[in-house]
Amino acid sequence: MKIDVLLHNINHNQFMNKNIIAVAVGALGFVLGLGLLGNAVKNRNKSENTISVTGLGTKQFTSDLITWSGSFSKNNSDLKAAYDELAIDRKVINDYLLSKGIKQAEIVFSSVDIQKQFRSYNDSNGNYVQGEFSGYNLTQKVSIESKEVVKIENLSRNITEIINRGIEFTSSAPSYFYTKLATVKQEMIASATKDAKERAEKIAENSGSSLGNLKKATMGVIQITEPNSNEDYSYGGTFNTSSKEKEANITIKLEYEVN
Repeated sequence: MKIDVLLHNINHNQFMNKNIIAVAVGALGFVLGLGLLGNAVKNRNKSENTISVTGLGTKQFTSDLITWSGSFSKNNSDLKAAYDELAIDRKVINDYLLSKGIKQAEIVFSSVDIQKQFRSYNDSNGNYVQGEFSGYNLTQKVSIESKEVVKIENLSRNITEIINRGIEFTSSAPSYFYTKLATVKQEMIASATKDAKERAEKIAENSGSSLGNLKKATMGVIQITEPNSNEDYSYGGTFNTSSKEKEANITIKLEYEVN
């Protein structure tokens, strides 16, 4: 009987010890869980106590550089004769441009492009003849780059004067550029940053908070379009060259801590 009682006491003590250990482990886990939960809430609140705003910088300006080009050509079955005829046209064009006040240093003639011409026909027997050599087509391009925008504009519009001299001339539309774009970009960045900060301050004020430190700043790409146009913005940036008047836009995204 004593042995049974002894065994019963030993089993009872082992059972109690296991329960105590289980309770202790459970309590420790509960405490650790509360700590982790508290840190998670703290970190979540910390991450949420920020303001992200986007500011816009805009600048309108007039192009100060223009480029314009045109091409002329001659056809002849004899290559040397075609070269000679093209050279005559080139001199007429060069003299014409000089007479319009264009500087010689601004006039650039490209190398001559030579293309062999072939024609297809039916012979006297009605047989189809394909690819018979018919002569040479020589083409040359003239280009002008100048800061005298108005002068080159007028020149491009009145190029029929060259055509009236018997020259087969094709004119391209001018392209417009701005040489002080770096300065414009700096002004827009400053304007966009100021705009973003004012927005952030207003949001913080309305929520009864104040701005803390700036955590992050991200700059978008510059978009240059024609003013009051419906041109689409591009992911890599848009650069309009067809309009003399231009409008540039850039965005700045700022992220502030909130106190």
